[in-house]
This record gives sequence, C-alpha cells and structure tokens, in this order.
Amino acid sequence: MGQIFKLLRVHQYIKNLFIFLPLLFSLSFFDAQNCINTLFAFLLFSATASSIYIFNDLLDIEEDRVHPTKKNRPLANGSISKKSAIILMFLLSSTSLFLSFIFNIELFGVLLIYFFLNILYSIKLKHISILDIFIIATGFVLRLFAGSVVTDVELSMWIILLTFLLAIFLALAKRRDDVLLSLGGQETRKNIDGYNLEFVNASMVLMAGVVILSYIMYTISPEVTQRLNSNYLYLTSFFVILGVLRYMQITFVEQDSASPTKILIKDRFLKVTIILWLISFIGITKFI
Repeated sequence: MGQIFKLLRVHQYIKNLFIFLPLLFSLSFFDAQNCINTLFAFLLFSATASSIYIFNDLLDIEEDRVHPTKKNRPLANGSISKKSAIILMFLLSSTSLFLSFIFNIELFGVLLIYFFLNILYSIKLKHISILDIFIIATGFVLRLFAGSVVTDVELSMWIILLTFLLAIFLALAKRRDDVLLSLGGQETRKNIDGYNLEFVNASMVLMAGVVILSYIMYTISPEVTQRLNSNYLYLTSFFVILGVLRYMQITFVEQDSASPTKILIKDRFLKVTIILWLISFIGITKFI
C-alpha cells in the first residue's frame, strides 16, 4: 500500500489545495454546499493528477533510475510492475473524468484540458526549456478554475496572476536542483541544457520580486478593498514577503529545492508563516 501511495504521489495533493483559493478570496468558505463541491473537485483533480504522475513515471523509468532520489520511485525500483501501473492509470483517469462529466460539465472541461496538456508535457513539452515551467504554472491556474466552476465564484485577474507567478517561481526553484545535479555530473533531464545556474538564480530573484509586488498591488487595489470592505489587507504582505524569503533561503543557502511539496510539509517556518497569513487574511477581512 505504501508503494501505491508513492506511485500516486499523494504528497503532491497539497498542490491541489489551490482549488480552495476561490472560496478563500471570495470569503465563501462558510457556504456548506460550496465547501462540499470544492472538496469533491479536489478529489477528482487529485485522481486525475495521479494518473498523470503514473504516465510520467512510465515514460521516465530509465532516467529515474539514475536520479539520486527518483530511483526510489515504485516503477524505477521495480516494486510495482508496468502492467499494474497502466491499469491503475486508466482506472483513475477514466473514473475521475466520468464523474466530473456527471457532476459539473465545466469541471469536466477543466480536467480534460489539464489531462491532455500534461500528457503532452510528459511526452514532449517538458523537454523544452522555459515552456516547461509555463505549463507547470498553467496547471496551477487550472486548479483555480476547477474551484471556480464548482462554486460559481468568478476569478479576479489578481488571483490568476499571483498563482501563475508563484508557480513559475516554484518551478524555477525545482529546475535549479536539476542544474545543480547536472553540475555534479548527473544530467537527469533532457532539457537541462536550456538552463544554467546564473539564469535560474536571476529568474528566481526576478519572479520573487514580481510575486511580492503583485500581492501588495492586490491588497491595495480599489477593487479588492471595496469588495472585501477593508483597507488593511496590505498588512498580510508581511507574511508573503517572509514566506518568499524563507523559500529563497532554503533554495540558495540550504540547496534544497527538489520538491516544493516536501519542503512545505517538512519546513516548520513555512507552515507557520502560511497559517499566520491565513489567519491574518481572514481576520482582517472579517473583523477589521
């Protein structure tokens, strides 16, 4: 069972929490039906994502076997057979797409786009530098749309922009780890020639600044202050800056950026920062 969970990459489901952001930013999280709909969308999206992870692992078995950490994946180490993985992949993808079609046709459309975009990514597009991180970022935006269509919450340009920029920042950090492995004599990705340490470092610094600036502009924009009825939302920027700087510290100082989800799960500083941001955001919009 443990190997199946590793194959499904259950720890990666933390990315799918972005599906809940439309509820948060619209302050609709006290609506029970919206919460149930969003939870169901989260489960369907997670099942679809797992089918893609399996497909990607099937294609990358040989590359994963020479990677220092990915060699422990179930398909790479042989603990799960290719046949079993293929059956599970088709079962997950067909079930999630079928249920989404019945539940919400717009959610079905979002999942279908996500599914085929990531199939193309796994086959070819992940080997095209820069385009690969844009597709990763697009996947996060599609998570927002999944949460939006099942709650009828209209997405603002701010939440889409911030999510896209943050995802690019995290994807660059992950590519930095591949570059470091390449410099150490372990070339694990075909598109690594499109990146070097100088380019990735400069791009991360640029994206970090843009993310912080965009969030500050979001908190002080007239549209947001009127809709949320608060002029003090800018105070939550403190935690955004703190979180971005901590992630850069982990990346540049501790040289650990291979898996953003594992970093978030393990790093107490980041978890506390996100919780404090969440408490301050809800507290300011509800009581100040």
